[in-house]
Amino acid sequence: MRRVLVERPGEPPVVRDGPAPAPAPGEVAIELLAAPITPLDLLCASGTSYFGAPATPYVPGVQGVGRVDGRTVWFPTTAGMRPGDGSMAAVATAVAEDLVELPDGADPVAVAAAGLSAVAAHACLHARGGLTSGETVLVLGAGGVVGLSAVRFARAAGARVVAGARSPAARARAAAAGADVVVDLDGGLDELAARFTDACDGAADLVLDPLFGVPAAAALRALRPGGRMVHLGSSAGDTSPIDSATLRSRSLRVIGYTNNELSRAERAETLGAVADAVADGTLDLPHERRPLDDAGAAWQRQAAGTADGRIVLVA
Repeated sequence: MRRVLVERPGEPPVVRDGPAPAPAPGEVAIELLAAPITPLDLLCASGTSYFGAPATPYVPGVQGVGRVDGRTVWFPTTAGMRPGDGSMAAVATAVAEDLVELPDGADPVAVAAAGLSAVAAHACLHARGGLTSGETVLVLGAGGVVGLSAVRFARAAGARVVAGARSPAARARAAAAGADVVVDLDGGLDELAARFTDACDGAADLVLDPLFGVPAAAALRALRPGGRMVHLGSSAGDTSPIDSATLRSRSLRVIGYTNNELSRAERAETLGAVADAVADGTLDLPHERRPLDDAGAAWQRQAAGTADGRIVLVA
């Protein structure tokens, strides 16, 4: 059986032959169709994550799509976070209760590319952010999978969408996804706050923030009184120059979010909404399909940011 192995933290994985895994009690064996290379996979395999250095060798892949008993299912794993193997193998194992059956018409590779990133975007907008039709949403980091998913979901919900992204390519992706206005994230705090406020025609109702840092502080200044920000990442910095006066003078709400807080039922429900959006064309994200045997090179391209969207390994 072909499988991807992280043999040493911080080094690209290799592809080896090995025995098929034996499911533990409560688990099932899954024939792999698609396994995305996600930021969490890269972080865990680096050995520098808050989970600590993983026990090696191990099969990476914190999520995947495959077949079991004639059904096409999405499944999660704890690879890199706890001892054990993940999705990047011809046959993987997962807890039976964690499987989410996919609807007919949902491309397994497209669902894998969206996966938990799109789950986070959907939950932040709706379950946590309380988005309603007609509101203005400011999406930071709008060129990544979370941001692009948020742009698509917000437009589908009838919102006006302002997207912020740093690179020209990311801004082009956000515009193609349907953002009404696209804003360059370069610049200082005051300049960026003014740019956001102008793009939002005076004020935003909701900010989705996977960045933190200066962009988050600037976005808060563009919120209306009583507005809310849902924060779910720190790719622009672990700290942010948020001032007390901005929060208090407008009675703003800042809501932290992680997928880890979702119950199994909440995750399944939201993943189902993501799969439905893929099936009906609402969610169409850029991604690449690469064979499992190309995992090493694909891993390095995803880490370097030179891939055309998220790379998905196919068996």
